[in-house]
Amino acid sequence: MNELYIKVNDRDNVAIIVKEGGARAGSTFDGGLVAMEDIPQAHKIALSDIPSGSEVLRYGEVIGHAREDITKGSWVNERNVKIREAVPVESLTSSFDHEWTAPEVGPRTFMGYRNADGTFGTRNILAITTTVQCVEGVVNVAVDRIRRELLPKYPNVDDVAALNHAYGCGVAISARNAEIPIRTILNMSKNPNFGGELLTVSLGCEKLTPQKLFTEIDDRNLVVLQDCKGFQEIMDEIMDKAEEKLERLNRRQREECPVSGLVVGLQCGGSDAFSGVTANPAIGYAADMLVAAGARVMFSEVSEVRDGVHLLAPRTVSPEVLEKLKREMSWYDDYLAGGEVDRDANPTPGNKQGGLANIIEKSLGSVVKSGTSPIVDVLSPGERIRKSGLTFAATPASDFVCGTQQFSSGMTIQVFSTGRGTTYNLRVAPVIKVSSNTALKNKWFDLIDINAGDIASGEKTLEEKGREIFEFIIDVAGGRKKTFSDEYGLYNALTVFNPAPIT
Repeated sequence: MNELYIKVNDRDNVAIIVKEGGARAGSTFDGGLVAMEDIPQAHKIALSDIPSGSEVLRYGEVIGHAREDITKGSWVNERNVKIREAVPVESLTSSFDHEWTAPEVGPRTFMGYRNADGTFGTRNILAITTTVQCVEGVVNVAVDRIRRELLPKYPNVDDVAALNHAYGCGVAISARNAEIPIRTILNMSKNPNFGGELLTVSLGCEKLTPQKLFTEIDDRNLVVLQDCKGFQEIMDEIMDKAEEKLERLNRRQREECPVSGLVVGLQCGGSDAFSGVTANPAIGYAADMLVAAGARVMFSEVSEVRDGVHLLAPRTVSPEVLEKLKREMSWYDDYLAGGEVDRDANPTPGNKQGGLANIIEKSLGSVVKSGTSPIVDVLSPGERIRKSGLTFAATPASDFVCGTQQFSSGMTIQVFSTGRGTTYNLRVAPVIKVSSNTALKNKWFDLIDINAGDIASGEKTLEEKGREIFEFIIDVAGGRKKTFSDEYGLYNALTVFNPAPIT
C-alpha cells in the first residue's frame, strides 16, 4: 500500500507526510515517488528535484529557496531552505470589492447574558481590576475568600477573576506606546463577560491612578489600600464591595441571545505543518459561518500574519482598513528591528519539529483560520472591536499576550488550534482547543476538545469539521458544554502587552 502525503496547491513542489511515525526510506507514494530517507510525520518531502537557489513552494507560495540541491524524495526542512525577504508593506493593494460566498447559516441563538449596553456575555463573572502589580498579592487573597465564602450564596455568578498585570508603576506613564497597556487594562475591565460591574483595587501611590484609567470612578467601585487601616480593613472593604456587585450579577440569568452577539477570537499555538491544512482552515470555515450569522470575529498575531499579509490585503473593504493594516505591519517590523531580531525568530523548536521550516510556512498556515470573508476593520493592540464581521486585531503571537489582548478587544470566547499541544487557557473566557492531527488527540484525549486530524485521513471534510466547530462554539458559549481546560481549572495569568519604557 502506498504512503500518503498532502499537497495543497498544484504549483507545490513539496508535500507533507501523513503517516503517524513518518515515512521510512524506500517508502513509495502514488505516482511512483520514493522517499530517499526517513522523513518524520508532518515534514515535507520533495516532489521533484529542487536545484540550489530555486523556489520551494507550499500553499502555491514561495516559502524559501533551496540552500543546496534537493533531490526528489528527500526531506525538506529548515536546514536546507533559506527564508526569502518579506513582502514590502508598501506593495499591498486591494480593489475593495472582495468577492465572498457566505456559507448558509439559518437564524441561530445561544444561551448567553444580555448586557445593558447591547453586548452579550458567554460568562457571568465578577472581575477585580488592579491598577498596579503591587496589589496583586492582596487581591489574590481576596479572590480566594470571595470564591470560598461568597460565591456559594450567588449561584448565577460563574466565577470571580483578578485582572492582574505587571503594569502601573515604575513605568514612563506618558511615553510613546504607553497607551497600549493603559487601554488594554481599561478595555479588559469592560469585557461583556463582566456584566458592566466594575471593582478596582489601587495601592494609592502608583502612576496609573484609578482616575487616569477610569475618568469617572467613584468610591463605590474603588478600594485604595493606602487609605485603609491594616489588612483586615482592606479585606473587609474588598469583600463588602464585592458582595454588592455579586448581588446584582446574580440577578442575571442565561437567556436566548442571537449568535450575532458573539465576539469570537481565533488563535493558534504549538503549530505544526498539519495546522494549515486541517485545524486552521476548518476554523476558517467556522469563522465564515459566524460572520454569515452576523457575529464579530477577530484574528491576530502580527508576526504570524506578516508573511501572509499579501493574501489578506485584497480582502480589506476600504482604503482606511488597508492603510491601518499597513501601519500595524510596519509598526511591528520596526518593533522587531528595535530588538535586533527578525521575523523568523518566531517559530519555536516545537514548530520546527512539527515540520514548519520557517515563519513564512507558519504564516501561510496561520492566516487560513481567518476564513474567506472581507476584513471590515483593523484594531491596534487593546482597542475594542467595533464592527460585525471579520476584524484583524493586531497583537504579538505569544499565546498569553495574544489571548489577553483579544480579551481586551472584547473577545468572549476563543478557538485555539494546536499541532504540538498546549494547556493554555483563560479564566475570563472559554478557550476551545482544536488539534491539527489525530496523534495529538489520541495522546491528549482529555485535553483536546475537537480533533481536526480526521481531515488529513479523509474521514471528514473541511466543511464538516468547520460546522462541528461552529456548533461547539455555540454550545460552550451557551453553557451547555465545558471545555476540558475549564473542567480541570487550567488557567494562565493575563499578560498585558507593554512595549513602552520601564523606568
